[in-house]
Amino acid sequence: MLKVSDIRINHLREPKGVRGPFTVGWKMLSDRTNVVQTAREIIIVRDGGAEELYHEKKESGESANITVGELPLRSLETCTVRVRVWDNHGEASEWASTGFLSALQSDEEWKGAFITAEKPEDREKAPGTMLRKEFIIEKEIREAYLVSTARGMYQAFINGKRVGQDELAPGWTSYHTHLLYQTYDITDALKAGENAIGVLLGAGWYKGDITWFRRHNYYGSHAAFSGQLVIRYTDGSEEVLASDPSWQGCKSPILHADIYDGEIYDARLEQDGWSESGFSGSGWEPVRVMEQQAVTPMPQQGCTVRVKETFAAGEIFRTPQGDTVIDFGQNISGWVRFNVEGRSGDEAELVFFETLDAAGNVYTENLRTAKQTVRYICKGEGRETCCPHFTFQGFRYVWVKQFPGEVRAEDFTAMVLCSDMRARGSFSCSNPLLNQLQSNIQWGMKGNFVDVPTDCPQRDERLGWTGDAQIFSYTANFLMETDEFYRKWLMDLAADQWDNGGVSNVIPDALVDHAVDYGDGESAADQYGAAGWGDSAVIVPWALYLENGDPSIILQQYDSMKAWLDYLAASEKDGYIRTACQFGDWLALDAAEGSYHGATPEAFTASAYYAHVCGLFAKMAEAVGRAVDAATYRKRREKEVALFRSHYCLPDGRLNVHTQTAYVLALHFDLLPKEARPAAAGELKKMLRENGGHLTTGFMGTPYIMHALSQNGCVEEAYDLLLKEDFPSWLYQVKQGATTVWEHWDGLKPDGTMWSADMNSFNHYAYGAVGQWLYERCVGLCVDPDRPGYRHFTVRPCIGGGLSFAECAHESAYGEIRVRWERREDGTVVLSVQVPPNTTAGLELEKAGEILENGGLDFARDAKAGAQNSQEEGSVYRAEIGSGKWRVVYQ
Repeated sequence: MLKVSDIRINHLREPKGVRGPFTVGWKMLSDRTNVVQTAREIIIVRDGGAEELYHEKKESGESANITVGELPLRSLETCTVRVRVWDNHGEASEWASTGFLSALQSDEEWKGAFITAEKPEDREKAPGTMLRKEFIIEKEIREAYLVSTARGMYQAFINGKRVGQDELAPGWTSYHTHLLYQTYDITDALKAGENAIGVLLGAGWYKGDITWFRRHNYYGSHAAFSGQLVIRYTDGSEEVLASDPSWQGCKSPILHADIYDGEIYDARLEQDGWSESGFSGSGWEPVRVMEQQAVTPMPQQGCTVRVKETFAAGEIFRTPQGDTVIDFGQNISGWVRFNVEGRSGDEAELVFFETLDAAGNVYTENLRTAKQTVRYICKGEGRETCCPHFTFQGFRYVWVKQFPGEVRAEDFTAMVLCSDMRARGSFSCSNPLLNQLQSNIQWGMKGNFVDVPTDCPQRDERLGWTGDAQIFSYTANFLMETDEFYRKWLMDLAADQWDNGGVSNVIPDALVDHAVDYGDGESAADQYGAAGWGDSAVIVPWALYLENGDPSIILQQYDSMKAWLDYLAASEKDGYIRTACQFGDWLALDAAEGSYHGATPEAFTASAYYAHVCGLFAKMAEAVGRAVDAATYRKRREKEVALFRSHYCLPDGRLNVHTQTAYVLALHFDLLPKEARPAAAGELKKMLRENGGHLTTGFMGTPYIMHALSQNGCVEEAYDLLLKEDFPSWLYQVKQGATTVWEHWDGLKPDGTMWSADMNSFNHYAYGAVGQWLYERCVGLCVDPDRPGYRHFTVRPCIGGGLSFAECAHESAYGEIRVRWERREDGTVVLSVQVPPNTTAGLELEKAGEILENGGLDFARDAKAGAQNSQEEGSVYRAEIGSGKWRVVYQ
């Protein structure tokens, strides 16, 4: 049996809005072992199959990231992609198919004006408004589409029914240069005769408050909508109805909607039937047409924000202060839909927060100026339902500050908002605390991947901090299908890049022209150029390339990456990187009193990261055939490594910077001479012992400390560090009841008091980067950088930590990979591996004394082991395996 399954277009299932060259890929299913593809056939046809656009049949083993060049696509047409394959066993598959919807194929086709119902006096406000237009359909419809966007946020309605399931659309981008539109099939929503389209519009990121400076009107002063209906009839004709001055507008029941502060909704102002035909429109006025901007909207193929899960209310209780609180049991990003029944004018007021204080009362101080409040004013006509529109909250708890009638659990539902990414990775083991940590990592990602990779979802910040994004990118890619999410964000990174190549600290860049005090009383006026933050320009594309094996991300970001590296080179003075801004080892526990900056010198971290990203870029340049650049940046890495050694390495193998992070970066980024590594690893072990086995690392060192230990013979120390349950540790947070990863190791102290109110998020995913170690070293699933996308991978389990088993699953571009090891009471280890068709893997059994069951595999003992990723010298058995399910038992 040989089957083709899960055909992807640009890594997406049935995307809407495809334009230009795209990629095709698929997975194979087979009941045989050692299956590889030998030939493929791809056919792309217009809807109905009448016209063939592409046909290729060739001998090839490639089944992922196959580039289809420019095709003569028409705008807004459905195309079918058909695939069949042959394998090395002489078997042929049946045809499999999928489809996609094309985007508008040229910028000139965008006809919609940006229209608004806001008044000039609304400039400093954030009201919701409604827009509408009636139209008549006199012919039989074949198909119809809506392409739409906004400067602000919008929801569209056709004949009274909501269009699509997207929330917070069109999302947050660098609006001056990059604005996305969404594409919807509305064929079934239209009818013969009179029809109507309605749009609900809010401020969003475009004009609402952003950053803790509460910058209003950052991108523009009035929310506006632009879109067009494209209606095609059975007689072959087409009609385009675009937003224009003939539309009408009116204020909505949304009195105020703001990202940070929440929403105020007055149901008494609802107008039944406002998005349907035949509505009177009394009090509605002609819209204003806003000034056109140079940027033309671009299609968004997928990964819009959606309601992904729901939670029923858990415990309802009264605090010692007498407040009514609902506990949903999980810290999330989203909102609460609730039912209420009251008289006209009665109010329900809900305040969202993350944790209780030491006395068990409502705690909102860590929200800073964010109100996170939803107010609903009743219409007074029986049971009413409230669900916010243009805001979101980060919360576990809800303080029911006002509510007419009884507060009942069945009337409250938490709705999880997250970018629409499919889950692709999982992990579990015999330690329930580590399983909770894994859950916290996943929920931290969900809570912060709301259109952009934010630092936190609750306080008056929620910005796309570049450092957090790159730290977590490897873990994120394992857990979810992030390709479209990161590609969008990286386009904004390039769009907001400074003319000199510097990369902003937050993307989209909302801190331009603002001096920010990052501690120590120092104020950084130029918010760009920080090591580990700006390096996201290189690390995030590299992590995506490793995950999917798709070189198109390298080509998309190539100029941006190169500009960043050239900016760093130009900033070098007297052998040191001196950029506009540095954070160093942010939030490290070895920082001076009152400072957020760790003890590791910023020049050290800047040099280490520069050498690291030069090496990554050289590999990417080589992958896309840019040999000259590859050689240039390899030499730059060699030069920086030499400078690093001259500045920081002592003759005895130690460093002259005595911090955990210094040794972690030097070891993990391979900055030391080979002969110095044992001494450096020994020094890191010594520093851990001196600190009671605890880490002192911050943003720079924490993501890599586990790797630095296990790669250098310190597996026991790595597990000891991972399994610490007291402060500071990952499991301390778990023991304290955390359901997401915290910003500070001791955000909540053992006595219930808080770290501080000014910067204390309880949903801050960055330190969840330890997930990468759980998947790659604890279970042992490692991608091969020479054959990325898991075309070839290594399984190198790291047995230890008192675990009786550990396992992970990962849905790669080629199919599902599963790895599980189990340690029996007699000390033997059972390793099970599932390898998808058209891939191969290498098994490496560390510390294996004897193989009891080889599963039919040919193992070779490497007497010259001791590679960087081995636990100890001379103890590794190796074997290459093809697709199938394999089981090995060893001591």
